[in-house]
Parts: sequence; structure tokens; C-alpha cells
Amino acid sequence: MSIPLIQKIRVGSYIMGQRLKGVEKYPLVLMLEPLFRCNLACSGCGKIDYEDDILNKRLSVQECLEAVDECGAPIVSIPGGEPLIHKEIVGIVEGITARKKFVYLCTNALLLEKKLDEFTPSDYLTFSVHLDGLEEHHDRAVDQPGTFKRAVSAIRAAKAKGFRVNVNCTLFDQMNADEAAEFFNFASNDLKVEGITISPGYAYERAPNQEHFLNRTKTKQLFRDIFKRQGNNKWQFSQSVLFMDFLAGNQQYQCMPWGNPTRNIFGWQRPCYLLSEGYADSFDALMRETRWDDYGTGRYEKCANCMVHCGYEATAVTDVTSHPLKALGVFLKGIETEKPMAPEIPLDKQRPAEFVFEGLIKTLSQKKAEQEAALKSEQGAKTTSNAA
Repeated sequence: MSIPLIQKIRVGSYIMGQRLKGVEKYPLVLMLEPLFRCNLACSGCGKIDYEDDILNKRLSVQECLEAVDECGAPIVSIPGGEPLIHKEIVGIVEGITARKKFVYLCTNALLLEKKLDEFTPSDYLTFSVHLDGLEEHHDRAVDQPGTFKRAVSAIRAAKAKGFRVNVNCTLFDQMNADEAAEFFNFASNDLKVEGITISPGYAYERAPNQEHFLNRTKTKQLFRDIFKRQGNNKWQFSQSVLFMDFLAGNQQYQCMPWGNPTRNIFGWQRPCYLLSEGYADSFDALMRETRWDDYGTGRYEKCANCMVHCGYEATAVTDVTSHPLKALGVFLKGIETEKPMAPEIPLDKQRPAEFVFEGLIKTLSQKKAEQEAALKSEQGAKTTSNAA
């Protein structure tokens, strides 16, 4: 089963509880980034282009668990960087699962096989292994030969030990529909992973390779072409059926960035995991003070081509709970691949992009350094006082 029944029940109950309380904006998945450091340097990544002093910083176990409690989302995704580099990642995961939260630990799997014995299999823990297609495509995407074979070996080892595993695949324009379908068949039938998390790549403004990101029209047509090739193959996706229908151009959705809030070494990131245009000191401040209506396709130039799950899955899940019969119809009939697509959101009124990253990160780095210096000074004063 791509999503455990207990997870479906808990998430459904959580959503209904928020609605009964009259809460309009609430989180579904906490994107918890305990570090930015990675042991790969993928050309499409916009998360690792920082100075060493930033890459060397970590969130502590306490900071991570405080973020989980503060946010309250039923699911916690732990991306990075590479989370398995974090020396306290086991404690972070155990602390979250002890709270009966569902953890998706995102990893390139280079360290996974070595560290498997440190974790305990659970319905609350899923290793989400990054695979961008079969060997040729994946190794080219991550710029390191042999990575695919190591990831596949780690997946098989994790499955053999009883862990839940899914694969997280980002599609660029380098893989056609036949190749994507072949990869889905491999993941489902050979690796037998619990599910596939799929999304088009987002054009991070600082990503080294900008030419291979898909625009919305190409994304929709690619997914339609992929679904045409599914046939009788049972692909298990770790996403709602209406999100998959959205990727194929059959739903007109606006993103809900508050559905997947991000907490990292700088604080609570505004407005979402993909855009870094400010930080809040608390989750409450993030929700209250962020100008949510300034972001999204048709509203902001940087969001024009985004169809990524961390922005739109929350919208799709909300639609599923609001219109279960529509979702059931798509599930039973399959994804439409021939009829006209839903109208696209007009872009003529979107505000121009603001490039604030450099100044923002410089300010945040200085602030972080000042906080650490003050803490060391305080600890030094206490040590001196105790010695006296």
C-alpha cells in the first residue's frame, strides 16, 4: 500500500478537525531541513549553494522537535541537504515518530545501507530515496556515476529489513514519456517500493543548470504522455489522485504554500520550501505575517511555471476531502489524457520577480553568527562564575 491506512485515517481526522475548528490555513506536511550540507552537487538543486559556514550549521534534536510541536502537522518530511549526514538524525527521527507523526526521510541513499541498523522499521517511518529515472538519467542528474546502483542496493537492503521505502523522482525535460514509464515499471515491479513521489523540477534561481526545467505546458503534456503508457501496470504514487490529475492538466489549482511550511537553520522560511524571501522567528508568525496572496501562479513571476507537490499537493488533498466523489471518479476511470486541458491561470497580472536572496542570506548569516557569539559569551561567563 503506497500510504498506510493508519496514515490516511490520521491525516483525514486532522483535516476534519481543522475544518470543524474553522481554521482556513493549516499545515499538512512540515518540511524540516536540519542541514543544507549534501554529499552530492546536483545541477538542478538550489539548496546547497551556500558558503561553508552555513553548510556546516545544523538544527539540534531539540530545535527539530520544537518545530514539530509548534507546527502540529501530521506528516514531517526531512529533506536537506542530505539528512543522513546529520550526526543526530536517528534521535530526530525517533523523537518525531514517538509523537506519532509520519516521517519521510529524504535521502540520496549513499549512506543509507551503512546506517540502516541504527533505525527501527515502523509504519511511521518511510525512507524516500531520490531517484531521477533509470541509471543513465539518474547518474547524469546527480553528476556522479555509480550513484544509481548504490541507491538501488540500499533500497533492496532497506526493504529486506522491513523498512517502508518510496522513491522521490523529479522530472526535467531530459526524460521522455517512454523512459519515465519504464522507470515507474522498474520502481513498482522490480524494486517493489511502497510508492513513488513524482514532481516536475522547480527552476531555483541559483540552480547551476537552468535549461532543463519544464514549463507548465510541457509538464502537463509529459504527464499525459506518461499516463497513456501506463496500461495495466500498477504504479503506486505517494500522492493524491487529484494531484496526479492536476499534473496532467485536468485541474486548475492555485498553490497552498502554508500546507507545507519549512523550518531550517535560519527559521521558518517564507513563503515556501522553494522560495526563500524572508524568515519568521516562529510558526505562528509565519502564518500570521506572511503575505500569502502575493505568491502563486498568476501572482508572482517566480511561481509562473511551478507545479511542485510541496505547493499543490495540499490543494489537491483539500479538494479530495471536499469532493470525494470527484476523486473517486478519477481513481476509477483513470487520468484523462485526451480531452482539452483545464484553462491555465493568466499571467498578465503577476508581479515581477524580486531577487533578494543574496542580501537576505548575508543578513541571516550575520544574525546567526551574532546569536552564536552571544551564546558562547554567556556560557563563558557562567563557567567563570562557577569557577570563582
